[in-house]
Amino acid sequence: MKPSSRSVAIAALEPGAFDAVIDVRSPAEFAEDHLPGAVSCPVLDDAERARVGTLYKQVSPFEARKVGAALAAKNIARHIERQFLAQPRTWKPLVYCWRGGKRSGAMAHVLREIGWDARTLEGGYKAYRRWVVEQLAALPAQLQLRVVHGVTGSGKSRLLKALSEAGAQVLDLEDLAAHRGSVLGMLPDRPQPSQKMFETLLREQLAALDPRRTVYVEGESRKIGQLQVPEALIHAMRAAECMLLEADLATRVALLMDEYRHFFADPAALAAQLECLAPLHGRERVADWQSLAARSAWAELVARLLKEHYDPAYRSSAARNYARLAEAEVVRVDGPQEEAFAQLARELVAAEEAVAA
Repeated sequence: MKPSSRSVAIAALEPGAFDAVIDVRSPAEFAEDHLPGAVSCPVLDDAERARVGTLYKQVSPFEARKVGAALAAKNIARHIERQFLAQPRTWKPLVYCWRGGKRSGAMAHVLREIGWDARTLEGGYKAYRRWVVEQLAALPAQLQLRVVHGVTGSGKSRLLKALSEAGAQVLDLEDLAAHRGSVLGMLPDRPQPSQKMFETLLREQLAALDPRRTVYVEGESRKIGQLQVPEALIHAMRAAECMLLEADLATRVALLMDEYRHFFADPAALAAQLECLAPLHGRERVADWQSLAARSAWAELVARLLKEHYDPAYRSSAARNYARLAEAEVVRVDGPQEEAFAQLARELVAAEEAVAA
């Protein structure tokens, strides 16, 4: 679609330039990914979009446009009545659809006829998505990353949280991915986002970081659950300075028991997850772990998983993937308590500030 003075290119979009960002794609398209802060006001819902698409292919574009226009008019009217009537004359929304075409054009046209200064996104979501991919390829190389390593249960995520609270810059990939990165890492109350949504959230965080200051990030593999970490970020992480976090076994067991407590209420779900490890460890060992779960011997189970699964896996992968791990500064947390992580974080931030000064 040819750009006009009423459309805005994604690269020229400035924060706060619009009072609202309106996504007029279908609910399924919106759920997969959308611009940060956008609200969903579909011109066609999922069923209506499928119906119009079928008419376009099987009958004619003319019949599809007639039905689509009727449905769009009805839906636009409903959105105005339910969501926009209270907006003042000065309200300035940005409207987008898949390619910046008919759906966003229809909504923006009606809003402008009312008197609002509605603009459309040039190229729509497709252009935005292309820009996100470009940004993810460029931003990581600009950052001063410091990669936090440590065996499973050493408290890397807790240290990142404490560092953030102490004023350090932190990129928490596991929080963005809603997954702790291990075979038992799914979160009970947060499904993972789509790959596209993960990348949208990641780009937003990367762009907000100050490239003049250190950014702490956990040493991840290429995948976190079902999500892929962008190649440029993995490359930057694997070339970055490393820090090794250590904790004794009792601390690690205590931390993991806290993280895995949702499994303790559902041993059957835990047993099913452990079954995934049979190709690596054999049926006999997995059956032993499942037996411990069935008997609620949680501390023993966690300790054995650490020694027999997590620690060997870490040793075989971390040094191979992170070239500077051998020269990492070693730091130690003295216990599972929040204050232990807070104290370590304060010491790290103070040391960083002393170097900067």
